[in-house]
Amino acid sequence: MNINIADAEMLLSFAEEMAAYGYQYAAYPVNQLTDSDTIQFFRTSMGAEDHCLVGINDTDYFKNMRTDSLINNLKIVMQSGIDTSCDKVLDLTAAVRLEMDRRELLENNLNTNIMNQKNLEYLKDQLKYTGFGETLQGVLQEKMENGAKEFTIPHEARFESGTLSSELSFKKSDQSDLYFFNSYKAILQKEGVSHAPEQIFYVGKDNTFTMKEAFNLLDGRAVNKDLKNKEGEMYNSWIQLNFKNPENDGNFKMDHYHQNYGYDLEASLTKHSIKELETPKYKEDLLNSLKKGNLQSVTFVVGGVESKMYVEANPHFKTVNVYDNNFQRINHRESKNQKLKDTQEKTVSKEQKNSIDEGPGGENKKEGRKTKKQSQSI
Repeated sequence: MNINIADAEMLLSFAEEMAAYGYQYAAYPVNQLTDSDTIQFFRTSMGAEDHCLVGINDTDYFKNMRTDSLINNLKIVMQSGIDTSCDKVLDLTAAVRLEMDRRELLENNLNTNIMNQKNLEYLKDQLKYTGFGETLQGVLQEKMENGAKEFTIPHEARFESGTLSSELSFKKSDQSDLYFFNSYKAILQKEGVSHAPEQIFYVGKDNTFTMKEAFNLLDGRAVNKDLKNKEGEMYNSWIQLNFKNPENDGNFKMDHYHQNYGYDLEASLTKHSIKELETPKYKEDLLNSLKKGNLQSVTFVVGGVESKMYVEANPHFKTVNVYDNNFQRINHRESKNQKLKDTQEKTVSKEQKNSIDEGPGGENKKEGRKTKKQSQSI
């Protein structure tokens, strides 16, 4: 259908008016401009078809369409931003197709932008909750906008006992433009130590180790986590890297100490004279810190004297390792004997006090005090 752009608004009003009167079909000339004079409206499709077949060759010159389709096409062209004041011929069907393609492209771009933004926000949250913070967000966005199939981002974290260098791996899906944070390789470097252990930690919805947990594992400590097996069932376990048993992919084997193994962290702690165990809040914080694999500072009380020590969980031997203020390992038996000695001293002190009360005249004094209280009560 060819129309004069300047007549588009008038033709639209005419078509809407005819539709209001029940004329649902329109017949228009093929080789002439369609305007209010050359277009015809009909109540039925049969009427429109009959109009197109008046002459033997009329099918070459007339076509019919639904009135609501004509109205919709005219609205699409007028809403496209075209200058309706210019006196030019317009192929209405081609113009509508072009405008719809433009709209689809814009919508796809908009949807892609929305999807990419959501993907970016999701990855930002993943970085944050995996322990890499917010400092990598700018680099991540830049890498994603470059559109590479896969890329890596370096990260470095310094701790008191060493530096953890990580290489975070991202890859674009084969089915979409979505990126995924698949894994990170962590390398622990300690001053004065030539060998730097490394491990690839995989990132997913379940069973993901945080950056700090990775540091603790590479530093030889155990981490307690709630994990999910292949059947989707949750279980709790202590995990520790076995540095003597590497796997085929170069990673160290992860030893698991499940609940049935029988390691009781709290019971292991109570074998030592640790002041924090006397306060419920400090006790809870201590247990949580050790479960994350941290080497945690505590206060030992031996013979009434407080001293700063460090403890770490040791699920393999069902105990805790104790270190002095210089991070030198203290023998477990020595630590246990210290608590036993402290307990014995408290017992002796209590017995001496009782002995004084029950010494010569002591019993009479206690009875005297008791009699005096009774007399006062009477």
